[in-house]
Amino acid sequence: MAIDGPAGAGKSTVGRQLAAELGLGYLDTGAMYRAVTFAVLRRGVDPNDVDAVAAVSRSIELSVADDLVTVDGVDATVEIRGRDVTGAVSAVAANSAVRTELVARQRSWADKRGGGVIEGRDIGTVVFPDAALKAYVTASPRVRAERRVAEIGGSVDEVEASIVERDRKDSSRADSPLRAGDDAVTVDTSELGVDAVVGVLRKTLEGRIGDRARGSER
Repeated sequence: MAIDGPAGAGKSTVGRQLAAELGLGYLDTGAMYRAVTFAVLRRGVDPNDVDAVAAVSRSIELSVADDLVTVDGVDATVEIRGRDVTGAVSAVAANSAVRTELVARQRSWADKRGGGVIEGRDIGTVVFPDAALKAYVTASPRVRAERRVAEIGGSVDEVEASIVERDRKDSSRADSPLRAGDDAVTVDTSELGVDAVVGVLRKTLEGRIGDRARGSER
């Protein structure tokens, strides 16, 4: 199951709950890009140095679990959500060689588990175009900014401006831009709770599984 969408829309919360309810593994691919960015900054590499950043992505030992992200054995769970990583992650995520490396790791993760709930920005469009369910989870920039400030503090106006700029970079990059897949169900979480969003996705998934079963019987 592929869940895509912009930062702060609630993908991670929805993905974790959906995976738990279905008894499946969960992978936050955004944390993977943040982990590479953490490693880049920790090694003193310029996030805009394409070749050097690509080399970092290929060399690191990376583990992303529900409540723990480690990079080369170092707990980076908190730091990958900090301002330094947040400010540099768009440049790292736009690096085609980094995306190639992490897509391979994401597919390997799914192969080992026989599937799962995987969320990010290009999961349904690039990484798993044949996913059983593709969802695009979004929310208004203002709502997303208010959620982020509630978590880490700051100015709502400043965070909203940063989110709008991040959206612009993610949706306009040449490699795997952020967008909703043609066959993805779009859910706006601006005025919906987590349970409601998960309910929509479960109902959609059940409907599509039923459609496939009926199709195979014909």
